[in-house]
Amino acid sequence: MSTLADKVAIVTGAGSGIGRAIAETFAAHGARVAVLDYDESAGAETAALIQAAGGVAAFERCDVSSQDSVRAAVRDTLGRHGRIDILVNNAGVAHIGTAASTSEADFDRVFGVNVKGVYNCLHVVIPHLLEAGGGVILNLSSVAAVTGLPDRFAYSASKGAVHTMTFSVATDYIDRNIRCNCLCPARVHTPFVDGYLARNYPGQEAAMFEKLSKAQPIGRMASPSEIADLALYLCSDAASFITGTAWPIDGGYLNVRK
Repeated sequence: MSTLADKVAIVTGAGSGIGRAIAETFAAHGARVAVLDYDESAGAETAALIQAAGGVAAFERCDVSSQDSVRAAVRDTLGRHGRIDILVNNAGVAHIGTAASTSEADFDRVFGVNVKGVYNCLHVVIPHLLEAGGGVILNLSSVAAVTGLPDRFAYSASKGAVHTMTFSVATDYIDRNIRCNCLCPARVHTPFVDGYLARNYPGQEAAMFEKLSKAQPIGRMASPSEIADLALYLCSDAASFITGTAWPIDGGYLNVRK
């Protein structure tokens, strides 16, 4: 069984969607969770939900694109728990656009969160993992990192960076008892999807939701809890022989054709 009993886990972007599901799942399996998010109300709600279910969690407001903000959140987590065992780099932003239509400001925003944000967390947390004798890092990549998706230029580029950072960290610390892997989801039904449909397809939400769902060969989107279950396994001792890997969780998107 996958268990995280007595582990201390930092989950970024844990205020909603995949991040919230990972934080809740980790707490349900014994972890003490630091819920990091830029959105104070959403992050506090995640922590409250975990506490109401009998788990241990505390919210830390954090802008992952700012190294000072990351340092403050990590310092508070260490003050509360004394160590860090797991880092989940989930925080990210999406963007619709091609190379020609993506503005410099949007490109910088995507990379500031999706790439620099991951770097900031790695840079700040890894020394504490080493101090604790090792640990586990899990990054959220995407199928966009390994296949062409239309109108996802900046997002795909950012996830490609996360993908290769995963392999680099796994290589650099394989002899220091730090494992590092990444997940590559296809489309997941999160509040972002619902908001995207409401903004761009008013009155057609149900039809477009069906179309997006069927883009996965399995015929539906993933649920955040399904991503969280795989995250739980990879961050547990049950996966102690797994490092430097990218795990598709994509309903057959990459390799199955109908």
